[in-house]
Amino acid sequence: MSLRFIAKDPNTDGANCPTVWVDEEKQEIVMQGWTVDEATRAECLKTGPIPDSETVVRLPMRMVAAIREACDAAVGPTVQ
Repeated sequence: MSLRFIAKDPNTDGANCPTVWVDEEKQEIVMQGWTVDEATRAECLKTGPIPDSETVVRLPMRMVAAIREACDAAVGPTVQ
């Protein structure tokens, strides 16, 4: 597997920060973000369960451009 790096949070020191990648082989977006607190998790659970194989993370709004770039890369000409 090879992940295509898109961007790190531009307002951090470049270490231990929200990051976005694209897995072009699996056509998936991979995100690293801050773990949500229990209040946020409880609010998310109102719409349904969060399976053990999934999680909820927070990404700052300043990463919208990076997320858009990742979306564009993920739905490029190879989408099936």
